[in-house]
Formats: sequence, C-alpha cells, structure tokens
Amino acid sequence: MAANTPQQDTNIKVPLISKIAYGFGDVGCNFSWMFVSNFLMIFYTDVCGIPMAAVSLLMLLSRFWDAINDPLIGSLSDRTNTRWGRYRPWLLIGAPLTALVLVLTFWAHPTWGDTSKTVYMYVTYCLLVLGYTCVNIPYGTLCGALTQNIEERAQINTSRSVCAMVAINIINIITLPLIAVFGGENQAKGYLLVTVLYGVIFTACHWFCFAKTKEIVAPAEKKSIPIGVQLKAAAQNKPYLIALVGQLLFGLVHYGRSANLMYYFKYVEGNEGLFTTYSMVLMIPSIIGAAAFPFVFRLLGNKGRTASLFAAGTGVCVLALYFFSPVTAPIPFYACAALSQLFFCGFNTAIYAIVPDCVEYGEWKTGIRNDGFQYAFVSLGNKVGMAVGTAALAAVLDQLGFQANQVQNAAVQGVIHHAFSTIPGVLWIVTAVVLFFYQINKNSYQRIIEELSARKGEQA
Repeated sequence: MAANTPQQDTNIKVPLISKIAYGFGDVGCNFSWMFVSNFLMIFYTDVCGIPMAAVSLLMLLSRFWDAINDPLIGSLSDRTNTRWGRYRPWLLIGAPLTALVLVLTFWAHPTWGDTSKTVYMYVTYCLLVLGYTCVNIPYGTLCGALTQNIEERAQINTSRSVCAMVAINIINIITLPLIAVFGGENQAKGYLLVTVLYGVIFTACHWFCFAKTKEIVAPAEKKSIPIGVQLKAAAQNKPYLIALVGQLLFGLVHYGRSANLMYYFKYVEGNEGLFTTYSMVLMIPSIIGAAAFPFVFRLLGNKGRTASLFAAGTGVCVLALYFFSPVTAPIPFYACAALSQLFFCGFNTAIYAIVPDCVEYGEWKTGIRNDGFQYAFVSLGNKVGMAVGTAALAAVLDQLGFQANQVQNAAVQGVIHHAFSTIPGVLWIVTAVVLFFYQINKNSYQRIIEELSARKGEQA
C-alpha cells in the first residue's frame, strides 16, 4: 500500500504516549543486545566451554557481516513504503523473528565437540546480528521521522535513554538470580529460560513502539539513490562524520568494558555476585544522568559539546575505579561507579540525539535525505567498536592463558582489571576530545530547518 501523506507541519510536538512508546523500544533493544553484550561472552566460555580464541575470532568476523547488512537494511528501510510508514513495519515483523534467534543463540550444547559448538555459535550469532539490525536500525531512524523540532527530539531521546538505562540495570540486577532460580545447578537451562523471557519482552516492547508512534517526516526524494551517491553525500556531512567517530569510540570503550564486567567480578574480585550489587548501585544514577541531558543541552546549546562534557566526566570516574575495590574499599568504589554511570547515561542520551540533526544537515548540504542509510553507518561504527573491544579482550586473555572457571594467573587478572578501569577511562577522554569539535548548535539547526522548509515550499 502507498504511504499516507505526511502532515505538512513536521516541526511539531510529539504526544507523551509516543515518547514513552519510543523509549520502550530501547527497553526491548537492551533486553536483547545489552544482555548479549554483558553475558554472551562469558556464556560461551564458562557455560558452553568454547575456547576463548574462537570467541575472539567470531567477534571480528561478524563485523564483516555487519558491514554488509547494516547499510543494506538502512537503505531498504528508507525505501520501504507502507501505510504504516517506512520504519515501523520493521519493528512489527522483525521483533518476534529476532527473539526466536536470540533464544537459539543461548541454547547451550556443552556436550558437543569443540567444532560443532563453534559452528553453532558462528551461525546463530550471525543470524542474531542480522535480526537485531533489522529491528534496531529502523527503530533508531524512527526518531527523525517523528518530528523535526530539536527540543522534541531531545525529549524523545531522553525518554529513550532513561528507559534504556532502567532496562540495562534491571537486566544486570535480575539476570544472575533468574539463572539460578530457573536452572539451579544447571546454568545452561537457566540461561535458556531467561532468554525465552527476554525474547518475549523484546517483542512486546517493539510492538508497543509500533502501535503508539507515527511517522510524519517524509524523505525528500522518492526515487532510489545509488549507494555511491549516498556515501559521497555522507562524506560531505562533517557533523555526521564526527558523530560516526564518536559512535566508533563509544562501541569500543563501552561494549568492550561491558563484556569484561562479569570476568572482573568473578576472577579479580572473586565473587560474581558483586555484579548484581554493582548494578543495583547504578540504578538511580542512570536515571538522573539520562534525565540531565535536556538541561545541560539547554545550557550549552550544542549536543556534541554536551556529549563531550559527559564523556570526560565518565572517563575521569572510570579511571578512578582502578584505585579502589568493592571488597576492600566499597564506599569510594561504589561512589566512583555511581558518578561514572551518571555521566555515561548523559552521554548515551546525547550521542543518539545527534544523529537525526545530522540527517537534516545532510539534506540541507547535499539535497539528499537518507535517514536509514546514515543511521546504518552509525550502528555499524558502534558495532565495529564493540567487535574490536571484545575481540581484543578475548584475544589477549587467550594469549595470557585464560582458563574458564579456574583461578587466573596474575597477568590475566591484570588485563581484566585494566579493561575495567584505566583503558576505558582513557578512551572516554579521547571520545570527549573528538565530540568537542561538533558544530551544529540550536541557532544553526534552526536556520537549516527554515531553509529546508522554504525549499519544500518552493517545490510545492
């Protein structure tokens, strides 16, 4: 069916229920991807018994797969034309299929041979990456199709970030206890049943987002745009390139550290149950940090500079964690952890709020509007960073003699400790420096929107 004619005024306020529904979309995303980021690597090594070297290679090879499917799905979503819009149908259809693959990914076969387990891991993980891409890229792009009002977009992304941070902390708090309740001594069974539950939540949240949002910002051109032309247009979009580098660094530092968290508490501090305590401490700072973004943005008037400020704060606090332990110095440890989470959640809101504004800048600069295509490369940058971070961690641990479910040697413990604190701390500060050079502010953005509206008026 042909898409409905969008409203003429696209610089409008978005209903509260739509902001909430959009936020719940990221709740669903995190019950898949953050669960994967925090638990899949240790599930592979400590539950399935897959060698660390094989896990490291998977993380690298899967990014070549991402390099193909991310831009492809982005372009396909831009060209989707239904009565529900361009992006929302992907949530309706893609969510339940991805949930099924998520369950298959966490279906452990520890009695299989190493080759069989490794092949199964590669196939299910690559299918999961594809499924998640089919949902997450249209979901992320949807924000720019809801309104062109910069303040409304900031509020939409704040809703997204607050919901995401609450979801992440809930996942981190309840996952280990649920595995124990559902599986008892059988961790493989516990992981599988938890994943079934999370797959249902993933689907329900995206269906809610589908039902309560409405796309009103139409693409500037209805004709198909060659990929080469889109790449050239993206290369001329300097704010977008800065955001892309920021997302690459974000993926590298955040997801690499997330994959390391369980290893840190289990093998350095000697008690993986501390991960649950750590996550509980982060709950309130997560909400405060995400909610603080609109206020800091109003003060600075520049989303990139806002993200830069939050990234710098995150880096300083994460660096400080190296000097404290939750066992021997719990008060300063948890204080630094709480502050780092507050700053991180502000950053997380800001970095995603940047992307829709870069789309407007690109249309103003080149005449080409390709929301899904641009978001696809942002997603790819984030995933490449994630791959490098997790693969490097796994490779180094393997070379130093990591042995699952054993007391680790001093070298392995040292790497895990630094991967928890000093390395991500430095990378967060580098991220802050990069994003400081982002130039779009409130005034320049408003001029861009006015000029785009004038052009469309002339064409009409």
